[in-house]
Amino acid sequence: DVQCKNVSANFMVWGGNDIVQFMLTSASDADLTKRKNALSLINVLSFPLTQLQASARHALSGKSSKPLINIFNQIPGNETEKKTTLDQALRGVLGDLIQKPSCDDYLSLIYLSIDAVTEGICSATTPFVLLGDVLDCLPLDLCDKIFSFVEENVSTWKSNSFYTAGKNYLLRMCNDLLRRLSKSQNTVFCGRIQLFLARLFPLSEKSGLNLQSQFNLDNITVFNKNEQESTLGQKSTEEKEDGMEVEEGEMGEDDAPAPCSIPIDYNLYRKFWTLQDYFRNPVQCFDKFSWMTFLKYSDETLAVFKSFKLDDMQASKRKLEELRASGGEHVYFAKFLTSEKLMDLQLSDSNFRRHILLQYLILFQYLKGQVKFKSSSCVLNDDQTAWIEETTKLVYQLLREIPPDGDKFATMVEHILNTEENWNSWKNEGCPSFVKESDELTRLWNLNQDNMEACKSDSREFMPSLDEFFAEAIEQADPANMVEEEYKVVRNPNYGWRALRLLSRRSPHFFQPTNQKFKSLADYLDSMVSKLAKELPDIPSEEIKTGEEDDDDNGDNLLKDSNDSPSIQSKLVTNQQMDDIAAKLGAQWKMLASHLEMKASELREIETDSEDVDMQAKLLLVSWQDREGTQATVENLVTALNSAGFSQIADSLSEA
Repeated sequence: DVQCKNVSANFMVWGGNDIVQFMLTSASDADLTKRKNALSLINVLSFPLTQLQASARHALSGKSSKPLINIFNQIPGNETEKKTTLDQALRGVLGDLIQKPSCDDYLSLIYLSIDAVTEGICSATTPFVLLGDVLDCLPLDLCDKIFSFVEENVSTWKSNSFYTAGKNYLLRMCNDLLRRLSKSQNTVFCGRIQLFLARLFPLSEKSGLNLQSQFNLDNITVFNKNEQESTLGQKSTEEKEDGMEVEEGEMGEDDAPAPCSIPIDYNLYRKFWTLQDYFRNPVQCFDKFSWMTFLKYSDETLAVFKSFKLDDMQASKRKLEELRASGGEHVYFAKFLTSEKLMDLQLSDSNFRRHILLQYLILFQYLKGQVKFKSSSCVLNDDQTAWIEETTKLVYQLLREIPPDGDKFATMVEHILNTEENWNSWKNEGCPSFVKESDELTRLWNLNQDNMEACKSDSREFMPSLDEFFAEAIEQADPANMVEEEYKVVRNPNYGWRALRLLSRRSPHFFQPTNQKFKSLADYLDSMVSKLAKELPDIPSEEIKTGEEDDDDNGDNLLKDSNDSPSIQSKLVTNQQMDDIAAKLGAQWKMLASHLEMKASELREIETDSEDVDMQAKLLLVSWQDREGTQATVENLVTALNSAGFSQIADSLSEA
């Protein structure tokens, strides 16, 4: 009957107990015979699930997926239902394993599910579901071991069989782990998770990019802001009493810290740690009064670094040897320790000084750099730019003076920051894909099985003659052949590039000055073809238009840059213009969106990225600019504004 059919259809998804409950509830009004038939059907249908669970346990103990494959092939039914049943069976086996925690057993089961996916007998999401279940049930110390397995198999997760089905599961799993971890106490584990995600997803994955260059404003450095509670400036006897107690025999003579020669008071302490707020939120530096404060505090801090330099004698020789022998492995603190009692030790520590100076360089790079979403008001004046340039030189000088290996460290930092400029440019361009598809390059790479050997072939060492190479172009230039402009070989960029190389080697016309201006490479080649047609034998050149009437042979412009073409001459919309238009549009930006042919999904993404209507309007214009590229011109934007009913904004843009 109908109820029995429902049981048959849903059994592959539900467990046996769930189906029994379903039948007892839904069949309450049925007669006794129907109930017995339904329960008999349950017993029949529960056989595949039970059999697959037993087979999975047998495969797990034997560490081979063959028993599972054999049973799967013997069970009747369609593939989808059988896969769903096996998925449920594997989760059932995991439920039994959870009762007695053993990471090896969990990993063996997950390996078994991976083999099952490879053999096509279970769903591609099953290994990720099992991983998520395991991590949800285990304490953090065991999660660390399971995650090591996840890291080691990143190549498996990126394969075609798993990536599409599992990327969202892995992202959710990693985010759940990060929510359980403490950034200050589990710093290394958090870093491993972030590195794993960076390896798993491509660089252009939007979920991992800070597209709007937002800052982590929650990273606040807490320090003593009440001078009355400060212990700095007290007598040395009081400092000794309040200082850290050291048990006798705990520190040797060579390890005892030298008395600090840096005069530290509460003023220096307060100004030094206040700078962290500017490093946290660099936008403050564009405010006039905040900049003056930053300038004053920075000058005093860097003056202390410059006046009281570190040398190898100040640091313990044993500590340096341990650092070099450890291969860079040392304790890492996620937050600065801001106790007043540690101030003298921190300023005498080479690593601490490097951290602070590196923060300066990162801040300066942001202030000077071109950031797409930086407000139009965030502009440095000449005095600020000059101070930053001068201070940057001072910071690099101080980095070189810090032992050990100061020169090497400063050079490495400078290289990394220069490389960072490339990433900034990539983000400003809308994060285009790194994959460049070219049919011509694909054809070239497949000409021969061994391309390197093919390049050494003697047949490649040749240069065609002018008449052979330009014969087709000269023939097409003859008006009698009636070849349309768009179909001429001179319009082919590849042909044009080779033609220029050949002309530079074989034709005297290439270096002759001319007063004639050309709008494109094709026009220039048309002119050269006309000249060559006169010189080459057996080619009727009298019918070909030479185009030399205006050439007085005395100019010096051989080929006008192709940027003078009308499409490039059109004025592109600037960042300042987009800021002005966004401010005028405000909450009405959606009226313009339809005339810019923006999709509904793009509009939802804009509303998600920002709640501020002015920023939403700016994001709309930026998205349009990224999509249109060189066609994002003032003329096209004016047309869209007029169509949307913003004629006043369009007029102001046209007059700008």
